[in-house]
Amino acid sequence: MAQSATIYNFDINLSDADRGVYETLAVRAAKQPSEADDYLFTRVLAYCLEYCAGIEFTKGLADGGEPAVWAHDYTGALMLWVEVGMPDADKLHRAAKAAPRVAIYTHRDPVMLKRNLDGRGIHRAGEIPLYTFERGLLSQLTGKLDRRMRFDLTVTERQLYMNIDGASVTGALLEQAIEP
Repeated sequence: MAQSATIYNFDINLSDADRGVYETLAVRAAKQPSEADDYLFTRVLAYCLEYCAGIEFTKGLADGGEPAVWAHDYTGALMLWVEVGMPDADKLHRAAKAAPRVAIYTHRDPVMLKRNLDGRGIHRAGEIPLYTFERGLLSQLTGKLDRRMRFDLTVTERQLYMNIDGASVTGALLEQAIEP
């Protein structure tokens, strides 16, 4: 019998000064049995850092054709496609044709990801940002992972400041291009 997903509930006070987004979020994320904790936190952080009207998690790992996170406008048009982890070039190519904004957030080695994508003919590749987190940030977060969590996330000049259960976790959001 196949294992089912575990639901995690995150109550997040988001203050993203870089984008002028100030929201209180109740985020439910289903973690598949094959999903690592750092992948889950990368998805949650990507959701927060890309937060906009119409944003939602998709089936993600359960459906390889969908991104981890996406957003549609009020007409149903796809506006945002966010990949997490190590997406392949064909999926990014399709994404860049389908959505005006595509972004990648990875918990893996960005050099290896860029090497896998190099020369693969991705539509609008120069417009797709690749985001990683400062070394150690995700491991600090996964050490605090619980099925029900409440935290504050403040983003200023690409620095992430988090308060989880009275403990502070900080780290930078690093951006690079997928093309050399």
